[in-house]
Amino acid sequence: MNFPSFLFLTTLVFCLLLVSCGNASEENSEMHIAVQDLEGTYGNKKFTVPQLSERALMHVTQWSVYEDFENDAKTISGSTLEKLRNTSERLVQYSDSLSKKIPDTLNNSAISSRLTVVKTRANLLLQEANKSRIDSLKLENAITEMNKAVKNLIVQINEKFQKDAIDLQRKEDEEKELEKQKRFLDSVYKAELKDKMNN
Repeated sequence: MNFPSFLFLTTLVFCLLLVSCGNASEENSEMHIAVQDLEGTYGNKKFTVPQLSERALMHVTQWSVYEDFENDAKTISGSTLEKLRNTSERLVQYSDSLSKKIPDTLNNSAISSRLTVVKTRANLLLQEANKSRIDSLKLENAITEMNKAVKNLIVQINEKFQKDAIDLQRKEDEEKELEKQKRFLDSVYKAELKDKMNN
């Protein structure tokens, strides 16, 4: 074998070794990142789920699995990947059950549409959490969107009962006003009748 061929073969082998060592170190770093992701937490730990009003709370207690749904929804921010996978699976089941069994007192189009969004967001979160390669930005976004959907549902439930209370108050005020007008007209009629009898 002549020297240029030997030099070419040696250079080729050296380049192949460098490339294969580089790939091995990339695989090791990817495995290391995957291990870190399993141990890290996701979601904004400062996020809090709004509270239901007392009136709304009385009605949602009759709604099967709502309490379990809300408790799990409160825990997704700041969860590890493993916990997120389990919780998102339950959230999908709970949101499905909630949308199928809406109590009459809560059954309106605004709450139904918020539930549809919650159900969709729970499914998207489950998908992101169970991917073989986790994209942490997409997972964080899925958690944020799920939090927004839950918040909007609770706000809508509270607004429904707030609106109902305002409507009830308005109806009572109108009835009182009608009663007041009727009493006034009755007293005017009686006064006129009394005047006629005296004359």
